[in-house]
Amino acid sequence: MIRRLLTGGLLLLSTITFSQKKIVDNGDFYLSWGYNTEWYTRSDIHVSQPGQNSDFTFSDLKAHDSRGWDNKFLQKAITIPQFNSRVGYFFGEKQLWALELNYDHAKYIVTYGQQTQLHGTVHGKATDTTVTANEGSLLWMLNNGANFWEFNLVRRIMLWDGLGSRLRFDCLLKAGAGPVTPHVQNTILGHDNTPHFQFGGYNADADISLRMTICKHFFVEYFNKGVYAHYLGLRVYDGTASQQFGSYEMALVAGATFKL
Repeated sequence: MIRRLLTGGLLLLSTITFSQKKIVDNGDFYLSWGYNTEWYTRSDIHVSQPGQNSDFTFSDLKAHDSRGWDNKFLQKAITIPQFNSRVGYFFGEKQLWALELNYDHAKYIVTYGQQTQLHGTVHGKATDTTVTANEGSLLWMLNNGANFWEFNLVRRIMLWDGLGSRLRFDCLLKAGAGPVTPHVQNTILGHDNTPHFQFGGYNADADISLRMTICKHFFVEYFNKGVYAHYLGLRVYDGTASQQFGSYEMALVAGATFKL
């Protein structure tokens, strides 16, 4: 009886080990790097400064990105323009699914010179007025990055595989969520903060990509992506701020894929 149990256990263990090895051996590891551009929805910035007896909101703000690769692209460090980096792993025998870690270095700047409604309490006084976004009222930059991190689940759909598998086209559907690590720099009613990086909230994304793979190991990928970002506890002069906005992103990346 004991011999049968031991024999059965060894057979089960060998089967599990073989199955795990098969999954790993058939998996593809990949990494990529590229550059992006964004468009942002209008948003509100809520500011809380208990020490100033102030709690107010700037409403309906327009913002833009800063690509950084329009001029002198090859004369800048590769991390200065808005960039994307990704690492992922396709698993299983058919490699239809992958897990991916994604980082988007996207820049967010409130458009200078626009008018915005300032309402709430400022230094203990009720306020509801129109102001112009400038050095005296509001400068707001996540210019070293709004910095989206996402853990994505990826589904691959093969579109075409030809030339002896030397050229392949795939559609990739991705969705996920993760933290944001913005670089926060601002001027609120004439007071500057100390520019800094911080964990500042969370984001969720969904994107659709078209990937062209060459000779099984090199690929170019173009994707369109939607992001919802919610920023919390961003440090400003004598207080904190919060904000949420949507983003539409386009990017072109290049990468490599290989067996572990």
